[in-house]
Amino acid sequence: MNSDLAVIGGVGFVMEGLADEIETPYGRVPIIRCRMKGTKVAFISRHGDGHLPPHKVNYRALVSAAKGSGATAVISTNTVGSMSGHSPGSIFLPSDFVEFTKCRPNTFFEDRAVHVDMSEPYCPVLRAALSDAARSVGHPAAEGVYVCAEGPHLESPAQIRMMRQFGDVIGMTGYPEVTLAREAALCYASLCIVTNPAAGMAAVGDLSILDIANIMKSCQDVVREIIYQASQKISDGRSCRCHDALQDAVI
Repeated sequence: MNSDLAVIGGVGFVMEGLADEIETPYGRVPIIRCRMKGTKVAFISRHGDGHLPPHKVNYRALVSAAKGSGATAVISTNTVGSMSGHSPGSIFLPSDFVEFTKCRPNTFFEDRAVHVDMSEPYCPVLRAALSDAARSVGHPAAEGVYVCAEGPHLESPAQIRMMRQFGDVIGMTGYPEVTLAREAALCYASLCIVTNPAAGMAAVGDLSILDIANIMKSCQDVVREIIYQASQKISDGRSCRCHDALQDAVI
């Protein structure tokens, strides 16, 4: 059964359905097949059962599995810290990104020059559908620039002061998913859940991974409803050019 939509789930987000596997050139990826009304969905856990750290996630396998599921659209859930005053539990939709990662494989094309255009990194059609859905459930989404750090440690206050110059929220998993999805000619959008103020941004208190996980857990129903409503608005005849990403990218 081919899927209409792939959902890559981050910390604390799960979907239930029929277990399956997809073989990719980068390894076998477990998926869950389910339905959201008339939309066939392939759910992929980013971190897996053993909860791989962000710098060890096999991003090429995840995106390959999304493509292999038959989906042409991908919604990714990501937890982020806010560098711009967004409150924990709020929704953020990236419109652009900056990355400070180190050694993550970030292309499917190792042996030839392929330069995909990233002028509009996140699919405008998916972003609009997610924005409308978030508004309809009473959680209007902020938008802006996502900064991806290497991790796995949380950032220091000095690092956050530097990275605030480049973006609005910070996470560890949004890159290279976004560029790999473009190389795979997939529509891709990130649905970010703000779980905490970034280091040094709160008046008092240390950052707790348990607190971050608990915030994400408390937001699961809202996130699932946003994805459900957005999935009902995603049609095959999308006006974006994501599916043409490789057309003028090959030298």
